Amino acid sequence: MGMHCPRWLSVVSVLLAAILTLVMPIAPATSTAAPGDPVAAAAAVEPAVARIDTEIDYQNAFGTGTGIVLDGGGQVLTNYHVVQGADRLSATVAGRSYPAELVGYDRGRDIAVIQLLGAGGLPVAPIGDSAALVAGEPVVALGNAQGSAAPLTREVGSITAFGRTVQAEDTLTGSSDELNGLIEFAAPVRAGDSGGPVVNSAGQVVGITTAASVSFRMGPGGKGFAIPINDAVGIANQIRSRVPSDSVHIGPPALLGVGVRTAPTDVPGVLIQEVLRGGPAEAAGLMDGDVLIAINGNRLSSATALTYTLDRFYPGTVVDVTWIDRAGQERAGRATLAPGP
Repeated sequence: MGMHCPRWLSVVSVLLAAILTLVMPIAPATSTAAPGDPVAAAAAVEPAVARIDTEIDYQNAFGTGTGIVLDGGGQVLTNYHVVQGADRLSATVAGRSYPAELVGYDRGRDIAVIQLLGAGGLPVAPIGDSAALVAGEPVVALGNAQGSAAPLTREVGSITAFGRTVQAEDTLTGSSDELNGLIEFAAPVRAGDSGGPVVNSAGQVVGITTAASVSFRMGPGGKGFAIPINDAVGIANQIRSRVPSDSVHIGPPALLGVGVRTAPTDVPGVLIQEVLRGGPAEAAGLMDGDVLIAINGNRLSSATALTYTLDRFYPGTVVDVTWIDRAGQERAGRATLAPGP
């Protein structure tokens, strides 16, 4: 309570720390990370980092993100939210820019793979084992937060927790997702770092920085969240094999052409705020202010439910659409889904 620590107690504390340092290595080692300068180790991964740039016509918006080169032919792992809704994608690796296209994605796990067109002989990121990570281990997050013309960000921090759950919301569609099983690390990552590698002291990628970090106030000592690389690569390999499933969608998303929000609790369905002019919904007869209640008989309880329902379909599919118009009449029609951006 305002008193100075006795000098002998300080000496005992130092001695105890020294004793613990000597004793601790006797316990079984649980990390494969090599000692050394983590920034120097991360430098080995930098050539295999992709700087991703996106354009969205609807919002006249430009975005940046980061990716990890998985093979020399130009397949790149990133977050789905980095490329979601983009009309045009490009990525720069080792100073050269390539147009890119979406191979596929897992929306719920926020994973996507893009293909850089015309790429060959690219440096490939060394992949580590995220199951070998331990709390306190140093890591470096590499990213594109400063923009593709600037040096990569190198955020140094340490692993602080495992198995974390965070909420991520898409402000454009109103849908939200819960991301589970994330690694938490103490480093001030920012939005453009999303999709980038988290690198251990052995110079291996052990995680992929994900969207949830941007919902926290960033600064010195800020925290980021990463998808364990073991999980991310497993999903990416399924996408690269072009094997669709309930969670993995191959190719561009199927577009109905509506902007929606979850309707009030006494209304079944989703409220259509805007119908895209010239889109499938308009051709089917839907209008602004209608309430969409089902697609192919699948009832829609929220904006998130609509997003995941559409993920089960592919462009060119004809679906039955049921809605309530602004006069309160239930109506039905058919829509041919378009390839989404």
